[in-house]
Amino acid sequence: MKTSGQSSSNGGTIAQPGHLYVVATPIGNLNDISSRAVSLLSSCDLIACEDTRTSGFLLAHLGIKKPTTSYHDHNEKEKSLELVAALEEGKSICLISDAGTPAISDPGFRIVRECRRRGLPVVPVPGASALIAALSASGLPTNGFFYAGFLPPKSAARRRFLEAHADFPYTICLYESSHRITKFLAEIVDVLGPDRCISLSKEITKRHETFLTGKAAEVEKQLLSMSRKGEFVLLIAPKDFSLGTDEA
Repeated sequence: MKTSGQSSSNGGTIAQPGHLYVVATPIGNLNDISSRAVSLLSSCDLIACEDTRTSGFLLAHLGIKKPTTSYHDHNEKEKSLELVAALEEGKSICLISDAGTPAISDPGFRIVRECRRRGLPVVPVPGASALIAALSASGLPTNGFFYAGFLPPKSAARRRFLEAHADFPYTICLYESSHRITKFLAEIVDVLGPDRCISLSKEITKRHETFLTGKAAEVEKQLLSMSRKGEFVLLIAPKDFSLGTDEA
């Protein structure tokens, strides 16, 4: 069986039989999708979507009419086997999430793992990622970082995480929901201190894109005076980092 490492079509723009394409889609601005992604979505046999309704708006905007199927957190285990079976039959499949890159705090891990187990080609189609976008524009150190996605919803668990990583030498990258962001910032101020440098961003690439970078207590105060709609990317700088110095 041909393995993904032996595929000669990874750089192509036309979907190939038996290939899974992990396609990044815009996180806000629809113009951020690549021409390669559009071509592959237009030429594949099936598009696996985190939410077919949400993806339907994007596909309609792009003028793409292809069969879609739901692939989300609640059916990922069973659906992965179904989709892999289709790949083994020669179908080409594009995997997309509601926004950004599949498998990065979004569904996708299980089908990619199963494809790797069976030697089926998996082709990344890079594009938007809220994590990388936030990090690149934050002003915090980028020489190394630790991505931990969404922390547990319980305050005690989040506090334990902060305590365990208080002296971590690189930037810590997290996602948080609008429902918990205010409380989480208060926990950061309490556990890491009011002067810890952080960056908080939301609505990246959208009309109301917002970046708040500075001392944790100052960012917390700014957040309380603004809309908290949407999901947030929260970056925590190393302990000794300050925006006022040239040392990272």
